[in-house]
Amino acid sequence: MLDVREWESELANWLDPFLNALSHKARQRWAGVYIRGLLGRTERKSVQPMAAALTPDDYDQLHNFIASRSWDGARLETILADKADALVGGKGAILVIDDVALPKKGCHSVGVAHQYCGALGKQATCQVVVSLTLARDNVPVPVALRLFLPDDWASNAERCRRAGVPADRLGERTKPQIALDELDRVRAGGVRFDMVVADAGYGDGAAFRKGLSVRGLTWAVGIQCTQSVYHTAVTVTWPVAPVGRPRKHAVASEKPVAAAAMLETATWQRLTWRTGTKGPLSAEFAAVRVRVAEGPPQSNRTPLPGDETWLIGERRSTGERKYYLSNLPPDTPLRTLAARIKARWVCEQGHQQMKEELGLDHFEGRSWHGLHHHLLLAMITLAFLQHLRLASAPERGKNHRRRQRTAPSADVARHSPSHSRADPHLRAAPMSLLSVLACSAQAPVELPK
Repeated sequence: MLDVREWESELANWLDPFLNALSHKARQRWAGVYIRGLLGRTERKSVQPMAAALTPDDYDQLHNFIASRSWDGARLETILADKADALVGGKGAILVIDDVALPKKGCHSVGVAHQYCGALGKQATCQVVVSLTLARDNVPVPVALRLFLPDDWASNAERCRRAGVPADRLGERTKPQIALDELDRVRAGGVRFDMVVADAGYGDGAAFRKGLSVRGLTWAVGIQCTQSVYHTAVTVTWPVAPVGRPRKHAVASEKPVAAAAMLETATWQRLTWRTGTKGPLSAEFAAVRVRVAEGPPQSNRTPLPGDETWLIGERRSTGERKYYLSNLPPDTPLRTLAARIKARWVCEQGHQQMKEELGLDHFEGRSWHGLHHHLLLAMITLAFLQHLRLASAPERGKNHRRRQRTAPSADVARHSPSHSRADPHLRAAPMSLLSVLACSAQAPVELPK
């Protein structure tokens, strides 16, 4: 545990480059106040209760700071990417692409619509934010949160204008497109990782998978059971027309089958990928090499086979089945495939931490800028808490470097964040990040001037 003066000093040092990037004394002050509000003990982390707890007479100024269009978070996002990479980036790191739903009432808040809300597990009125999370050894650090605009927003320029949506964000952009744009941004910022993982909401799209491959990235993504695939022995020929014009379409030597059907005759193996709070987490897995039906269309409009990949199936004890694709090398062991697929859970942990402890879904404003400023400051705050969390495990750095030196580079599973051999110091109490701040209810917190 840290004394309140110690973590205040640590927070001041952590925030220094972020505040310098704001280059405005008033903004520097209110950014510090807002982040201390997110770290505070108020039940709600919206502007009014945070201002009441920290600066009772300055509610308007705090509100104007967070909702203002006069400052851009781009420079802060670049600093955050650098900080995140220093914390958990490099060999063994993964980048998780997902989205997080923020339940919201009304119809005026930017991006709010009746759509699937993961937080509630059903269709509901909410905002959906595309997220990118850098993680290693069960430690998630979000590096991007960008609002998705549903069709009834994207097609209404006037509605977007009233909510302050920037001109370069107007128009219809799918979640995978937003994710790839943010992926390019964080890579340009120097974020390093070994692999990208995503659920079926992103992995179902051939364009998204190709986008990752074109960027030279290793990936593992979820798909639907109906995804069409070919055996690796499939061949493609161009039939020769005896008379008339040449054929315009190639023909595959076999018909594709659904992913579920392809794995029916595969050998399944029970594997444990990590130890959870209720004991070992295990399921049955099977994997075969396939060629996905994502190439140019044949004459019957069925896509030709694309590149060879892994098709992985998961059978859970509940009877539920999940399917995945990955471009990991052909000699990758099944245990490694399973570990990489299940690594995505750490992203959900990061979302939960920001919601339960930092009020990610408590913002009550309506504007694009206000929402994204809140999301950015929540990410910076979580990164600070992860910094303290890692600093509280002094042996981690030495042990982690030793593992990297001794582990064969070909087996990426040895560095998997979801593996049960991860650092025990980092597995403890994953949902109590604020406990690293030993700030009593009576302890004074000095606000920046």
